Amino acid sequence: MSTYDVAIIGSGPGGYVAAIRCAQLGMKTAIIEKYNTLGGTCLNVGCIPSKALLDSSHHYEDAIKHFEEHGIEIPGEVKINFKKMIDRKASVVEQTTKGINFLMDKNKIEVFTGVGSFKDATHIEIASEGKTETIEAKNTIIATGSKPSTLPFIKLDKERVITSTEALSLSEIPKHLIVIGGGVIGLELGQVYRRLGAEVSVVEYMDRIIPTMDGAQSKELMKVMKKQGVKFYVSHKVSAVKRDGKTVTVTATNKKDEEVTFEGDYCLVSVGRKPYTEGLNLDKAGVKANERGQVEVNDHLQTNVSNIYAIGDVIRGAMLAHKAEEEGVLVAEILAGQKPHIDYNLIPGVVYTWPEVASVGKTEEQLKEDGVKYNSGQFPMRALGRSRASGDTDGFVKILSDANTDEVLGVHMVGARVADLISEAVTAMEFRASAEDIARMSHAHPTYAEAVKEAALDATDKRALHF
Repeated sequence: MSTYDVAIIGSGPGGYVAAIRCAQLGMKTAIIEKYNTLGGTCLNVGCIPSKALLDSSHHYEDAIKHFEEHGIEIPGEVKINFKKMIDRKASVVEQTTKGINFLMDKNKIEVFTGVGSFKDATHIEIASEGKTETIEAKNTIIATGSKPSTLPFIKLDKERVITSTEALSLSEIPKHLIVIGGGVIGLELGQVYRRLGAEVSVVEYMDRIIPTMDGAQSKELMKVMKKQGVKFYVSHKVSAVKRDGKTVTVTATNKKDEEVTFEGDYCLVSVGRKPYTEGLNLDKAGVKANERGQVEVNDHLQTNVSNIYAIGDVIRGAMLAHKAEEEGVLVAEILAGQKPHIDYNLIPGVVYTWPEVASVGKTEEQLKEDGVKYNSGQFPMRALGRSRASGDTDGFVKILSDANTDEVLGVHMVGARVADLISEAVTAMEFRASAEDIARMSHAHPTYAEAVKEAALDATDKRALHF
């Protein structure tokens, strides 16, 4: 029987990063993955393929709507080769997952393909194609991630009533895509198919889209996506989804308690994700999960069984790839006797629509709820020379700072490249910068980042220079 210092079950961003860091720290490491490719949801059917389709559809939209204003004329009709677009997405995924294989080899991590389950707290059985083998692990990290949630009355046939997984590999562009859920995944995939010509209707239970982010971001993104042709139905409670041949009918109740129906040829159910622990046999190891299916952990991400840890979507907190990566590194370093830390308040959140949406820290709603006195500074992207040069004038940067100390408490952005720009805010907040600190830093001109400086100026003494 092979014995390891640490075994990781699941090879998503949390799992494979944990494995690499464990190996770097001198531990004999194994990783167990039930699918034939490494990388988990993120690399195979999540972050990476969705960004590939977002970029491809963005290029198409630019060609048909914006090239002419830049003096670029294309003779004849611009056409979509949807199969080629999907094939390119698959190629990007393949390249990325092969990169993980390379990293496993480079770091001498043993990869097991099969379903890993606990025999007891130190032994893991791996089942694959009718065969089973058992390995011994001094420590185990559970990194099995999550899978799409649904509503109890919805039958996912994965043909017309689909999850994000199927939406990434359709054989045709929908005529009318009904999206249940106005969160990150629904909006990103909704925008992909709207750009490609589909009618898109977003049905959201809450009174606004991206409800966990700052209210100003929700309002701005909805305004922009409405201009792009997406239809929104907020404060709508879905009660039924029925398929008849190629037609899907969604029934919902609006805030006036009136029943409304939507008819389309595809329905994307995008109501969140749930922890995935199926087949792990947690009970055999004595590991506890809560009523939501999350594996219970302490501040060191240690379960109630001292040598078993859990990270990523399978535990509490935001279901984000980069959060899982940080947790994977944290556990590896704890096992090595180090004292790492994670500030969960400073894990950024991003929506990869266009314009992009990015946040870190407290929202204005949270500060009000907590009774914190704060200053708010905001600067519109349209006031930037860089934004006008590229034609990306939608959005803003908002900085919230403590009214007494001026420490930055939250930064919320909508605009071009804010998914990258948010890292400036994370860096500043990690060092507990004040709005004045950011306002005093030189920002290159012309850049989108100037909006951060200007918002900081606005947050201190309402002294923005260009608006």
